[in-house]
Amino acid sequence: MDYSNRHIHSEMDDESQESMDACGDSSPYVPPHLPPMPGRERLQIQKSSVCSRAYFVVVMVFFHVYIINIIGLLFYVHYNNSPADIVSADGDTSASSSGVDSRLSPSDPPQQDPDLDVRQSFSLPRIEGIRVGHVQRVSLKPDRIQEMKTLSLKPLLFEIPGFLSEEECGVVVQLAQLKGLMESQATVPPGDQEEELQPLLSLSPEETFSLLDLDQDGLLQRQEILSHSRSRDGTWLSPENLRQILTGQEASPAGVLTLEEFRRVCDGMSQHPLQQRGGTRRGQPKRKSRHTWLYQGPGSHHILHALRNRVTHLARLPSPLVELSEPLQVIRYEQGGFSHAHHDSSPSHPETTCSHTRLAGNTSAHTEISCRYITVLLYLNSVEGGGETTFPVADNRTYEEEALVQGGVDLTDTQQSCNRGNLRVKPTAGTALLWYNHLSDGKGWMGELDEYSLHGDCPVTRGVKWVANSWVNVDPDHQRQARYQRLVTHRQEGEPGREERETPLPHSNHHQDL
Repeated sequence: MDYSNRHIHSEMDDESQESMDACGDSSPYVPPHLPPMPGRERLQIQKSSVCSRAYFVVVMVFFHVYIINIIGLLFYVHYNNSPADIVSADGDTSASSSGVDSRLSPSDPPQQDPDLDVRQSFSLPRIEGIRVGHVQRVSLKPDRIQEMKTLSLKPLLFEIPGFLSEEECGVVVQLAQLKGLMESQATVPPGDQEEELQPLLSLSPEETFSLLDLDQDGLLQRQEILSHSRSRDGTWLSPENLRQILTGQEASPAGVLTLEEFRRVCDGMSQHPLQQRGGTRRGQPKRKSRHTWLYQGPGSHHILHALRNRVTHLARLPSPLVELSEPLQVIRYEQGGFSHAHHDSSPSHPETTCSHTRLAGNTSAHTEISCRYITVLLYLNSVEGGGETTFPVADNRTYEEEALVQGGVDLTDTQQSCNRGNLRVKPTAGTALLWYNHLSDGKGWMGELDEYSLHGDCPVTRGVKWVANSWVNVDPDHQRQARYQRLVTHRQEGEPGREERETPLPHSNHHQDL
């Protein structure tokens, strides 16, 4: 009997212990109706860890699933908010700098109204400066990584050594010499402009034709006319004259203008294409140099084409913006050559219009201005003495016009005060400078003029200085920019025998911090 009772109690104790393990209670179970028997030692059973381990596994699984969902959401937001595709003039969508594939094909144009807000169609990415002295790695050439250093934050300015090879620098200089250089124009200040017609250049129709014929093939093509109309070399074509030349080109059976046909077009113009009325342009900064313009489109020298693609890749901008910008400007400063401090771009006002998009404007503005979002300055040789690029007010705490005159010395006068500039960059062959002439508007487009981008060229004291300017033109009015791109691309597609454009480098993020 006693053995039977003990056996029953033992079984009850085992069942109680199993209950305690299942519920996670570590205290021994004491039946309320059976007091502990004297003289009997209760067997202490170690609590099982099966329940706690299962609970831990479940918690960790949920935790990892949560983390994976968060990472997936971040990737989704990143890739869906990267610089969007830019709509080209015919409605095609070109791949953006994030590497996103086109969503529209040439045979499937968008169905939206071209005058709708196009901010959703494309945007203007900006490189992050981080801090002065910060170095990033950029991949601009196959199998080569280069360094890009932040020189200032106001303006946002970068230096890229080795952007061009020695051979590329020499080819650009030779092409400029072959094209021929002209004296840089220093126009009369706005307050002293005259009202009569003044010839900007005393050129014959033959010389004008040669200047417009960028590839020097003896035929004037539409792209050459449009590209030259965006130049800052003094040979401005009014919208009326430009349309007359384009009309003559369209009427030509071959789709191009010969010299004889160009003469007939000029004879029918009421105003010489190289003349204009006073008060239509801003005064350019005073300078002493010679320059020319080199076409970079289809049919141009492969090095010029490669440089344009490299600029597109560096700035991470949609290729249509760069392709439809100004040609490459090459400048030669001889000994004593200089350029006073100036802004490459201009502030926008209701009464102004960008020179490169005036064809897309519905109204005629009184003043045409340069709208240059980015400047890429290329040093084509190392200068023996002087010739530094100066930024007088770089990284100043504030910008005031009155502060440009200090102790009776004008900081914009590089002949007198070049050594007083906040930042000076010595020319080194192959090095490139990139800076933004405009701030961002906070909505992914070009904002106000960055007044800190004021810059000039110190006098060359020994030797000569060769530089090239590659500008990216953007209209502050995003709708007008889109209309302009549609207009130009439609005209380009109508040209017979037009060569295919070279495929630009893929726009992936090749900028890495060191």
